[in-house]
Formats: sequence, structure tokens, C-alpha cells
Amino acid sequence: MTGVMAVMLFLTVLAAAAGLATRNATAQLDRQLAGRLTVQIVDGEPARRDAAAARVLAALRGLPEVRRVVAVDRAELARLLRPWLGSDGADPELPVPALIDVDLADPGDATAAQVAGIARRASPLAQVDRHERWMSPVGDFMRSLTWLAGTLVLLMASAAAAVAVLAARAGLETHRATIEVMHMLGSTDVQVARLFQRRVAIDAAIGGAVGGTAAAAVAWLIGGRIAGLGSELLGGATLGAGDWLLLVILPLAFVAVATLAARRTVVAALRRTL
Repeated sequence: MTGVMAVMLFLTVLAAAAGLATRNATAQLDRQLAGRLTVQIVDGEPARRDAAAARVLAALRGLPEVRRVVAVDRAELARLLRPWLGSDGADPELPVPALIDVDLADPGDATAAQVAGIARRASPLAQVDRHERWMSPVGDFMRSLTWLAGTLVLLMASAAAAVAVLAARAGLETHRATIEVMHMLGSTDVQVARLFQRRVAIDAAIGGAVGGTAAAAVAWLIGGRIAGLGSELLGGATLGAGDWLLLVILPLAFVAVATLAARRTVVAALRRTL
């Protein structure tokens, strides 16, 4: 049972760590995208495009609903286009749209619609993209992964209880004759159940300590690798102090579940057969 519990706790803590990290990354993504708009000015004529961008900037800068508005410079656009166009992205003759980043004071839909309407009235060439809308599939996928990790943790907890039940039943069959003698000497069902409960608790605690420690070490190493990537999306997939506390509590919860399952199994079996 000790080896089985170690493997189960290793997988469970890893699943829990992945779920918590994904939840944190999703929350950071939501914070980054909430209330952010990008205004595109699409026009093949540079002079007309720049004039339209200037009108949109002037219209948005005075709004109380807008916390920050800034035009994306040509060098930044060339850097964004470099993976696809190479050095041609910096060609001044390339008809690249003018981009304006907008941060809203209120991330609500009504405020976003109001600001988008003002930008379109300032220039019919303005096209408004809401970051939250086109990144929502990514957020939904990450939330699904979080729920999947939580489901795996619950399934592993159920499996741990089943292992404890099987171990308790096997122990009852092995020591049936000894238990009968203990009953004749005056031992109660509860006293006998405590012996099995103690044995299961010790095995589960050792397995939980080994598996939980190994999983925590793996989670820490993977977290360090993710932090070194420098990715804005994966950078939020980290574990805070509260998350590590939950990972420490998880093996203790498994020990309690296994012990309780073993106790109930033994007491019920003794009352039924002995």
C-alpha cells in the first residue's frame, strides 16, 4: 500500500499543481485583457491614415472612460511583423495599418461599446478590436484544463479510499483467526478497527510523504523552466504561497481519507461477520 499511495500522491500533487498554475495563468490573462481595445486605421494612403489616427487619438484622450491611449510606433509594428515578413516589415512603403492601444477605466461592455463608437465617429476608417473577445477561446480552454485537473484530484482521492478499503479487507481475511481470539479475550470491534486504522494511516503517511515530496520537486523545477521562457502567457502559470500550502495539505487530506475509509470498512465487516 505504501508504494501505491506514493505513486497516487505523486500524480495527484502534479495534477493539483498544474490546475493551480493554469488557474493563475487564466486569472492573469483575464486581468491583462479586461478593458483593452486596439483601434486600427486601415488606409493605403499614409497621409490620410496618419490624419485619421491623429483624430482618433485626440477624440479618445479626453474621455474619462479611457485610462490610457497610445499610438503604436512604426518600429514596434515592424518588430511584430518580423516573424512573417522579415526585414520587409520595416519598409516605409509597406501599407501597414496605424494601431492605437486603449486601456479603459471600466472594463464593462457598455464602456467598450461607447469608446468604440466615439473612435468610429472620429474616423470612419477606424476598426476596433476588443482583446477580451478574440482571446476568449484561449481563456475557456485554460479554464477547462483547470476543471480537468480538479476532476483528476477527486478521482485519485476516490482511488486512495478504494485502496485503503481493499487493504483493510485483505488484512481482515489474513488475521481472521487472531481477531476471533481477541474478541474472546474481550476486545471490541472499535479496538480492533483502531489497529487496522493505525496501520493504514502509517502506510498512507509514508507513501504520501514520498510521493508528495517528489511531485513538489518536479513542480518547482517545471515552474523554474516556465519562468525562464519569458512568455507573457506562460509567465502567469506560477504557484503562489497559498498554492504551495494547498499542495502541502493535499497529502494530509489523502491520509485522512484513507484512514477513515479503512476504519469504516473494518467496523462494518466486524459487525457483519464476527
